[in-house]
Amino acid sequence: MIIRMAKAMRKRILSLTIVFILFSLALTACSGIETASHGKLKVVATTSILADVVKQVAGEYAAVSSIVPVGSNEHEYQPAPRDIAAVSDADLVFEVGLGLEEFMSTIIENASEGTKIVTVSDGISPREFHAVSGDTHADEHATGDPHVWLDPTNVVIWVQNIQTALSEADPAHASQYQTNAEAYIAALTQLDTWITNQVSAIPVSERKIVTDHLLFGYFAEKYGFEVIGAVIPSYSSSAQPSAQEMAVLEDAIRSYGVKVILVGNNVNPALASRIAQDTGIKLISFYTGSLSESDGPAGTYIDYMKYNVMTIMNALKE
Repeated sequence: MIIRMAKAMRKRILSLTIVFILFSLALTACSGIETASHGKLKVVATTSILADVVKQVAGEYAAVSSIVPVGSNEHEYQPAPRDIAAVSDADLVFEVGLGLEEFMSTIIENASEGTKIVTVSDGISPREFHAVSGDTHADEHATGDPHVWLDPTNVVIWVQNIQTALSEADPAHASQYQTNAEAYIAALTQLDTWITNQVSAIPVSERKIVTDHLLFGYFAEKYGFEVIGAVIPSYSSSAQPSAQEMAVLEDAIRSYGVKVILVGNNVNPALASRIAQDTGIKLISFYTGSLSESDGPAGTYIDYMKYNVMTIMNALKE
């Protein structure tokens, strides 16, 4: 009898313990939800370049992450389940748009309904595609050139769109977002002036460039360069050139006296190396769709632009 009563007592104590644990977990979860709602915005950007610009505007009021890791090629990126989870959990998701992030269609299809997607390039007039060196990929570019960030004045429009979206999502800190945006726009204006001054040291007749794919159009228009051609005559580095296109490009390099081929450090340089060897010109590595690590030479967008400009200027001066 005593043994039976002891077993019943232990069973009851165990049941009460389970109930207490479940009740404690529920309280903890509720507390966590309340804390999260009063904490930083959860913000996701598609690329490291865009993530940096968002951080400049958001300041301390948002936790910002990038879908495409530093050093990866945004044209070739394949989304992982963690990306879908991050987008589903985010308060805001920022994308460049204009067809740059082809991987976003997969993420959006599988993310939670109601995910807030902000296209930062809204308001920018995209460059239309113009065939270069016998391009056969014209049908891929209906949205125009997506590499708008190569002109800092376009990034000013990004900043304005980012500020609006952050202020709508977090009205309590709208004034701080405005202050941050104004300060960063001033820095972008200074960057634009700095680039103009640097470029002025190169005669217009020598501002001829060839890149790994068609990404320098905005920069060329803004600062007086001529894009003679591209190893891959497409806005995406994932396309493949034909033998005829490569032959036409080599002829153009010789004809125009191009000094260097600029190749992004996150793309395969094999084709560009072959053309450089055939034409006897230099192959120069620079940053395209990604920043460097934070302690590298292109850890922020402004550092990225300065590094690339100095790389190009030094190559053309030789």
